[in-house]
Order: sequence, then C-alpha cells, then structure tokens
Amino acid sequence: MNPLFAPLLASHGGFGLNLNPFETNIINLAVVIAGLVWFLRGFLGGILERRRQAILSDLQEAEQRLAAARSALADAQNGLGAAQQKAEQIRIDGKARAEAIHLDNQKRTVDEVARVKQGAQSDLANEASRVKSQLQRETALRAIEKALGALPGKLDDEAQARLIDQSIKTLGNA
Repeated sequence: MNPLFAPLLASHGGFGLNLNPFETNIINLAVVIAGLVWFLRGFLGGILERRRQAILSDLQEAEQRLAAARSALADAQNGLGAAQQKAEQIRIDGKARAEAIHLDNQKRTVDEVARVKQGAQSDLANEASRVKSQLQRETALRAIEKALGALPGKLDDEAQARLIDQSIKTLGNA
C-alpha cells in the first residue's frame, strides 16, 4: 500500500462500499438529478434549439450570399470579357482609321505635289514661250536694224521704204 494513503485509510477504518441508500443520499441525488434533467431539458433544449436555428439561419444566409457573390463574379467576368473584346475592337478600329487617315494624307500630299509640279511646268512653259517670243522680236529688230544700217548705202529711198513696210508687217504678224 502507498504510504501516503495509509494514514487516511487508518483514520476511517478501512476501505469499503456503503450500500445503505439512506446514509449515502443516493435517493436524494437521484431525485435532484431527475428534476434537473426534467426541468433543464426544456430550458436548455429550448436554448440549444434556438441556437441551432440561429446557426442554420446564418448558414443559409451565408450560402445565399455566396451564391449571390458567385453570380456577381460570373457577371463581372462576363462584363470583363465583353469590355476586353470591345477594347480590342476599338483598338483595331482606331488602328484602321489611323492607317486610312495616313493613306489619305499621303494621297493628298502626292496630289498636291503633282498639282504644284504641273503648275510649275505650266508656268515654266509660259515663261519659256514669253522669253522665246521676246528673243525672237529682239533678234528680228536687231537684224532689221543691222540690215537697215547696211542698206542705206546699197538701196535707194524707195526700196528702203518698201523694206521697212514689209518688216513692219512681218513683226505685226509675229
């Protein structure tokens, strides 16, 4: 036997079971426990049932919020996909429009350069024609002056007058 328990057992007269229900208060304990079970079953049962219902209600509400959140997420993902497609289409349209504007600007530039070149060629041709006519007149006048300067000693007055009239007529037709 354990030396720590020996003095305790010696003072009580040993170890044994007391089966007398009146001395051990077994009947009182059974009545109290039965009463507690009987009265507390309804009280604690109601509290536990209300708690169980509150937990079930919270779970159902959480499931509904989860379903709503999943639905909102799916809608948002669909919206994102649609927005990405629209953004890609806008980017493609913008690129095509920029290319069209660039080509249009190039065409206008080429047309303008061609118009300016044609105008310059026309101006050049007109100026060349004017200069050519002026040179022809000056050449003709100098030739006439030279001929007239040489003729006085070779021609008489009447032949000289005819030559001057004929030269004037020639210059008037040119």
